[in-house]
Amino acid sequence: MTLPRNAKHVLIIEDDRTLNRLLVDQLKSMGHSPVGVYSWAEAQGALVKRHPVLAILDIKLPDADGIACLAELSQECPVIVLTAYGSIKHAVEAMRAGALEYLIKPVNPSELELAVNRALETTSLKRSYEYLRDQLNPSISTIMFGQSPAFKDMVRMIELVSPSDSTVLIQGESGVGKELVAKSIHQLSLRARNNFVPVDATTLQETLFESELFGHEKGAFTGADRRKQGLIEVAEGGTLFLDEIGELHLNMQGKLLRVLETGEYRRVGGTQSLMCDIRFVAATNRDLRTFVAAGKFRQDLYYRLAAVVIHVPPLRERREDIGLLAKSFLEHRSFQREKQKRISREAIDILTAYNWPGNVRELRNVMERAVLVSGDNAMIQAPDLGLPLPEGRSALQTELRFEHEPTLEEIKHSYLARLVLTHHGHRARIAEILGISERNTYRLLKKYGLDE
Repeated sequence: MTLPRNAKHVLIIEDDRTLNRLLVDQLKSMGHSPVGVYSWAEAQGALVKRHPVLAILDIKLPDADGIACLAELSQECPVIVLTAYGSIKHAVEAMRAGALEYLIKPVNPSELELAVNRALETTSLKRSYEYLRDQLNPSISTIMFGQSPAFKDMVRMIELVSPSDSTVLIQGESGVGKELVAKSIHQLSLRARNNFVPVDATTLQETLFESELFGHEKGAFTGADRRKQGLIEVAEGGTLFLDEIGELHLNMQGKLLRVLETGEYRRVGGTQSLMCDIRFVAATNRDLRTFVAAGKFRQDLYYRLAAVVIHVPPLRERREDIGLLAKSFLEHRSFQREKQKRISREAIDILTAYNWPGNVRELRNVMERAVLVSGDNAMIQAPDLGLPLPEGRSALQTELRFEHEPTLEEIKHSYLARLVLTHHGHRARIAEILGISERNTYRLLKKYGLDE
């Protein structure tokens, strides 16, 4: 049977081989692309290779409790739970753990088809709703992500100041996302329908400052063969964002101060005073008060800019957000280069432990590298990140969990499955870790059904 090109990947985790085969056949008949596995270890291996849109999970597995697996699995895709022991208690537990549907064995084919279609439609509707909500109601969440107390404090300040026209000074280290904060202020303001114009003060030469910011008249200087609009005119009615304001030369600071105080400016070579209706938002990674004390920054300009100050916390002060940010990068198709990628729990632990001197910008670069290094694997693993291990750890730890006292064969199978997952099925690396030949490694993998 040839499946359509747009067939959806469905993961079936059921240890009853007969039922597993029946479920696979029914999903195929519905036009999907199902994969059947018989244990939680095999399911984790399958998740590395592909990104399912739906999982069907047996609540009783030979190597794990389905309820315990639900929290992790539901982060990857919607989950339909199967059980032979139907009860209200089991149903409530499953729903609380993240299940979308709950079916009792033996599964009626029409009930299964209805549950699968309902789960996929619910997910699609939720995705569409969230997209439309963000389009109709711009919010910080459309461009910034975080749940940490430091992030929430910053968001509260943004929401308080955005509706006003107050000048805002954004302070924070390089790479923390100061421009994103400025964009959020603009999007949440009454000026959101007009332009947001960023200006990098480090690139403005003193001789070109007035021309870039204020514009110039034809013939104002050699090469000025026509009138040119300045960035203030481009930002009319909107927001002008002055990035790295601490790098602005003292002479330019005085000219900027006049615009801030009066709203008036002149094009270079012009005689007519023009009025501007824009909001000024500035950002710096410097301590401007220290610059003022050293005579490098005008005190009157500092007080004018710092009507409201928003501090953007460095990434090391909002570690709870690191995993969320990493996953958000992977959701952007342009970033993935058309590859669907996810990130392992172990990799997130490494990201969270790292100190991030380059902040969010560095995290984005690390994730872009990981997408490339992980190749065709659907799951990004810790070695793909290229980051140092946390202090005190010379190697990644391997933890095997069982709901019962395992047999030696179960331990071997679980450990091999974890090695296959961690090292993307790289047989030579697995053989090196086990201290045996590649041929014997292949035999072991084949014995436990892990050689695919």
